Amino acid sequence: MYFVCIMRPKDTMSIYNTTVFMPSEFTLIGIPGLESVQCWIGIPFCAMYLMAMIGNSLLLIIIKSEHSLHQPMYIFLGMLGVTDIALSTRIVPKMLGIFWFHVTEIYFDCCLLQMWLIHIFQGIESGILLAMALDRYVAICYPLRHAAIFSHQLVTQIAAMVTLRAAILVAPCPVLIKFRLQFYHTTVISHSYCEHMAVVKLAAENIRVNKIYGLFVAFTVAGLDIVLITLSYIQIFITVFCLPQKEARLKAFNTCVAHICVFLQFYSLGFFSFFAHRFGSHIPPYIHILFSSTYLLVPPFLNPLVYGAKTKQICVHMVKIFCSKNLL
Repeated sequence: MYFVCIMRPKDTMSIYNTTVFMPSEFTLIGIPGLESVQCWIGIPFCAMYLMAMIGNSLLLIIIKSEHSLHQPMYIFLGMLGVTDIALSTRIVPKMLGIFWFHVTEIYFDCCLLQMWLIHIFQGIESGILLAMALDRYVAICYPLRHAAIFSHQLVTQIAAMVTLRAAILVAPCPVLIKFRLQFYHTTVISHSYCEHMAVVKLAAENIRVNKIYGLFVAFTVAGLDIVLITLSYIQIFITVFCLPQKEARLKAFNTCVAHICVFLQFYSLGFFSFFAHRFGSHIPPYIHILFSSTYLLVPPFLNPLVYGAKTKQICVHMVKIFCSKNLL
C-alpha cells in the first residue's frame, strides 16, 4: 500500500506536488519496449540459467571430489562457481516470473534486499577474479614460493576479506535509499531486476549522495580490481616472454588464457551497463536493459565452459564423469 502526498506550495521547490510517499512495493516491468516479446526472450535466459546451474554444479563436484584439485587456483574457481550460482538464482526466477507469468510486483524491502545481494555477489566475483590473477602471478613469477605464499590459510583469509569488502561497501546503498529517499515520482521500475540506479532515479528528492556513493563503490571495488589485475597480467606476460624455451612460454600462457577470457567478458559487459545507466541517455532503454540482464547471466553461463575447455585437469575429469555414465 502507498500514500499520495499533496505538498504545500513552499515544499514544491524540491519535489513535485504529487508524489508517492514511502511505497510498500515496486513494479518491475521487465524490458521496456519489448513487453510483447518478453515471453520469447525468457526462453534463452532460462536456458542460460539452467546451463549455468549445471555447469557450475559440475565444476564444484569435480573440485570437491578430486583431491589433486585442492589447490588455490581451483579453490578460487569453486568460489567463483558458488558466486555465479547465487547471483543468477537471485535474478532469473523473478525475471522469468515477470516475462512469463506477469508477476511484476516486488515489496520495497525485498527490492532493496535483491539489489544488495546482486551488488554483493558482483563485488565478490570481482574480488575472486583479482585473487585468481594474483595466484597466477605468484605461480608464474615466483613458482618456487607459490606453495608457501598461497597456503590454505591465506586462501581462507582472501575469501573472507573479499566477502566482507563487498558486504560492507554495498550495505550503505540500500540504507541510503531506505532512510534518505521517502518521496518517489513513480513506483514503476523500468528494469527486470532491482538495480541501484534504476531505483534511485525514481526518487523525487536530491539523489546526489546516492549517485556519488554508487560511483565510489564501483571504482573502489571494480576500478581497483581492474588496475591490479591488469598490472598482474602485464608482469606475467613480461615473465612469460622472458622464458628461454618456447614450450615453457606456451604452457605458462595457456594457464592464463581462461582467466583472461573470463576477466574480459566480465568487466567489458559490466562497465557498459554501469556507464549506460548513468551517462547513456541516448541509448534506447531496451538495449540497456538487455545488456544489463545479459551481463549478469553470461558470466555464470560461460565460466564453466571456458574453464572446462581451457583447463586440462578439469576437462579430463569432466570427460571421466560423462564416460563413466555412458558405460553404465
